[in-house]
Amino acid sequence: MQVITFKAKPKTIFGAILALVGVLVIVLTFVSNHGGKSQQTSAVPVSCATEEERAAYLKSLGWEFDGVEEKDITIPMQFNQVYENYNAVQKEQGFDLEPYKGKSAVIYTYSITNYKNNKNVTANLLVCDGTLIGADLCDPSAKDGFLTGLTNNDAT
Repeated sequence: MQVITFKAKPKTIFGAILALVGVLVIVLTFVSNHGGKSQQTSAVPVSCATEEERAAYLKSLGWEFDGVEEKDITIPMQFNQVYENYNAVQKEQGFDLEPYKGKSAVIYTYSITNYKNNKNVTANLLVCDGTLIGADLCDPSAKDGFLTGLTNNDAT
């Protein structure tokens, strides 16, 4: 039987432990950021294929509405600053438009009737293949204009 021994200074041992901890931190960081499938911030997809489903979704958030308009769009392949800002609002609500670049979608616009004293507020539902991929609440008027997430219901 052979016994192997080596003599190391405390600085060498400390350096080796420090290097191992550093490698472990890097591996754990990489795995937590890249593990599994691509990041999907929305926990449960919301079906908005029919008018009834879209209406039920808005009502579930406490919104009352009147009328609907529909517009076909294509989400751009390259986001400009406006789309980057809009997608940041979407990410705050659990949506992300990145996977839908270049795809066709439909925007359903509803006139919101219970937003404080403001009658210019609209809710937009962005739907791709029957699934809600984005939503916002906005007042497009120049005086009181704003854009926020649809789930920010502070109408009262």
